[in-house]
Amino acid sequence: MKFIVSSSYLLKQLQVLGSVINSNNTLPILDNFLFELNNSELTVSASDLETTMSATLSIDSKSKGSVAVPAKLLLEILKTFPEQPLTFTVADNNTVEISSNSGKYALAYAAGEEFPKSVNLEDPSVTLVPADVLATAVSKTIFAAGNDDLRPVMSGVFFQFSPEGLTFVATDAHKLVKYARADVKASQVADFIMPKKPLNILKSILGSSDAEVKIEYNDSNATFSFDNYILMCRLIDGKYPNYEAVIPKENPNKLLIDRSLFLSSVRRVAIFSNKTTHQIRLKIAGAELNVSAEDIDYSNKAEERLTCDYQGDDLQIGFNSRFLIEMLTNLQSDVIMLEMSLPNRAGILTPADGLEEGETVTMLVMPVMLNS
Repeated sequence: MKFIVSSSYLLKQLQVLGSVINSNNTLPILDNFLFELNNSELTVSASDLETTMSATLSIDSKSKGSVAVPAKLLLEILKTFPEQPLTFTVADNNTVEISSNSGKYALAYAAGEEFPKSVNLEDPSVTLVPADVLATAVSKTIFAAGNDDLRPVMSGVFFQFSPEGLTFVATDAHKLVKYARADVKASQVADFIMPKKPLNILKSILGSSDAEVKIEYNDSNATFSFDNYILMCRLIDGKYPNYEAVIPKENPNKLLIDRSLFLSSVRRVAIFSNKTTHQIRLKIAGAELNVSAEDIDYSNKAEERLTCDYQGDDLQIGFNSRFLIEMLTNLQSDVIMLEMSLPNRAGILTPADGLEEGETVTMLVMPVMLNS
């Protein structure tokens, strides 16, 4: 088994696949990349059992076969080469020999048959989504997903597909983000919960792709195919909470404000807030927004006044500044709208401009009780 491949081309593909591999694997074989050669087509795969990703590379070869090569060692050596063709030869003494312009390097390999086989989806549903739409949907929602092992359904992003459009939701019970697209549709109604790890991998590579992503899914697994990659992952099992029920429908108090001004103000004032509650207070009256925080234990306090466009009753409401900062950072618009009803009901953040046709973003943040 022998093939020739460009060093930088191989490195670029392996760095993407390397993000699948865990630092401490239960099975030693998972510390390897699986190389499967079929004449001029090389498929490289990496897996952690939950997520498997493969890339298909065009190379120069006339042989077939499969070997598992140590991932860490291979990545380390590839990073040191300048751009050049490398020749990989599988020798009889259980090593893979790499020949470069300047030298030879041998790595021990394992048999390709030991590598776990990826699952074949039986009769999957299929939806096509443009790469940039999927990348935006993931980056807009993933930060709001929870980390609680006791509630695994909330540790992923909820995908809802229907002929009306696509909806992506994430929540950790303190904050919730719903990203919807009416301009991309699915042929049938379906929903599933995607874990964070494969989504983070997708997010990092979809940004630079302009392909269409083919999403295939059944009750237990989903596959994402685009360009020369295929990512397969096990879905989170369980029923997603009814998120629509927690979004308040009647919000008479509406505040319009410049996003970057509000964000910098919250950032500054939050430095003076209590380090356990991170509580900041918003006091709105007329066209003035007063942002304040106080840490009684250390006698630290801060207060800022901002002008805003406000319609509604005078209101005082408390929020966790960390959640507010995360949300404001994640919105790209110049002006945002904060809709509220009562001090003990969730506030809703939406961008007032900068959205594409058919795109909606709704962010919900739970209030904290103010100690008056």
